[in-house]
Amino acid sequence: MPTTPAGPPPPARFTLPPEAVLRAREKLVLDHFRDEVLQDWDATLSTFPHPRYELIARMLVHDGDREVRDYYHDTRVAFPDQDHELIALRHSTDAVIVEFWLTGTHRGMLGRIPPTGSKHRTRMTAYFVFDENENLVTERIYFDQLTILRQLVAGLDRRRPAGLLGLARVLLGALTTAASKPDPRLLNTTPPNLGIEGRAARP
Repeated sequence: MPTTPAGPPPPARFTLPPEAVLRAREKLVLDHFRDEVLQDWDATLSTFPHPRYELIARMLVHDGDREVRDYYHDTRVAFPDQDHELIALRHSTDAVIVEFWLTGTHRGMLGRIPPTGSKHRTRMTAYFVFDENENLVTERIYFDQLTILRQLVAGLDRRRPAGLLGLARVLLGALTTAASKPDPRLLNTTPPNLGIEGRAARP
């Protein structure tokens, strides 16, 4: 009985890597999360050949060992007890996608925002992107800055002069931070080549 010739292989974006690769990626990402909480920066940085964080809400890039270590330092000055609660972990062709709650108590300067002493619990998504050699090349984080800011000012007693002064300082710091220019590396994007199968059918 004649066999039907096999069609072309599906595009790479429709095919997951083997299970062993997915398990290795997942372990690396979970180790990365654990070492961040422990503030073991050498171990955390060892998960990247070249460390790189992209903070989409602020349109900031921290690229290279020194910049990423400074990022770790500054965020832990602001939130010394920073922690996370995992919600979900998913795999794609070139990334591990993690949804999580980020938590912490605002004890130090957050950029130009003075400490409020308030706690926050903010839902976030991080894309851990791998290259063709299975190296982690980027942690790309999406979150809503206003969600964090709203929680930080919620603990200020606005019925008292000190609380109102604290609110004014927080808002001024937030406005100053918001005025910073976005990193052009996050602006210069290229649409994916979806091929003919990705085009919408026309009537």
